[in-house]
Amino acid sequence: MPPRPGEAWTPERVEPVAGTEFGLVQLRVVPITSGLAIGSLIAGIASILVATLVLCFGIAGAPQGWGGVVAGAFALLGALVGGGAIALGLIARRQITRSGQGGRVRFTGRGVAVAGISCGGAGVGIAVLVLLLVMVLQSS
Repeated sequence: MPPRPGEAWTPERVEPVAGTEFGLVQLRVVPITSGLAIGSLIAGIASILVATLVLCFGIAGAPQGWGGVVAGAFALLGALVGGGAIALGLIARRQITRSGQGGRVRFTGRGVAVAGISCGGAGVGIAVLVLLLVMVLQSS
């Protein structure tokens, strides 16, 4: 019976066992997207969104004097989330590189991990630069 498309347990190779009527079946392992890479991308996007909150609250509150404090709190949150995105992305890249050896599950998603690292770095950079801008605006 031929394997159906998308079926997870399809034989990749059958090796007969010498002297018997049996054979050794090696199954094809379907690659899956790394959950760490997806988490990295989600955290990176969240870091950029928090960086926009730093900008909004910082600019809105700078004339009244509370903008720096609120922007600083959100900048800290953005830096933590962005740092987490970078760490998850780096771990996901290592996981993807080491997967698929010795019959283990093969992970995909290298581009997703790189995007998570990039978004996390951008979120941290934007949050820090906007916080510095708010501090300059508030002091003048």
